[in-house]
Amino acid sequence: MSPGRKHLPAEERRAVIVRTVLDLAGERNPSKITTAAIAERMGLTQGALFRHFPNKDAVWQAVMDWVTDRLLARIERAAEGVDSPLAQLEAIFLAHVAFVIEHPGVPRILFAELQRPEDSPVRNAVQRLMQRYAGRLVMHIEQGQAVGEIDPAVEPGTAAMALIGMVQGLVMQSLLAGDVTRMRAAAPPLFALYRRGLEVHS
Repeated sequence: MSPGRKHLPAEERRAVIVRTVLDLAGERNPSKITTAAIAERMGLTQGALFRHFPNKDAVWQAVMDWVTDRLLARIERAAEGVDSPLAQLEAIFLAHVAFVIEHPGVPRILFAELQRPEDSPVRNAVQRLMQRYAGRLVMHIEQGQAVGEIDPAVEPGTAAMALIGMVQGLVMQSLLAGDVTRMRAAAPPLFALYRRGLEVHS
């Protein structure tokens, strides 16, 4: 379906706008994406765009809602049916990496929002996403400690942020290299190193 097709239902049109922003963010600095650029990519006028969102901030809020829903659902699915907490953490980590490869505009948006000096609804949404994500990781880490798989000396919050930091590090390296797909090969050995830091050692 062409993004510029006329007479799409309102909900579907909003979804197309969100996907268009994600595509643009994969190509350029998110802070430089204007409503004019979004409308041009979609073959719409800015007036048509504003019939679905009252302003640019509302567009970005919808993008963050999309990212939050999709990323958290992806990591939850990845952990389903996996018995070992360490294996769950690995499945989540690899699922997150796969999500970034599929949607390279997402980390660009997150980095751009977190660099803004002032508070905004979108920046706050990014922070809430990170907190919810870290909370899920902490749950799996504590489960690993409860079953004797993860060293009880490990601080769960710190370990959760370290895993998120590994994804961010892979993203930065891939952006510098101009090839986000290189994350796929780099992720498994990186998690193996992380895993050794969590495991109980006799």
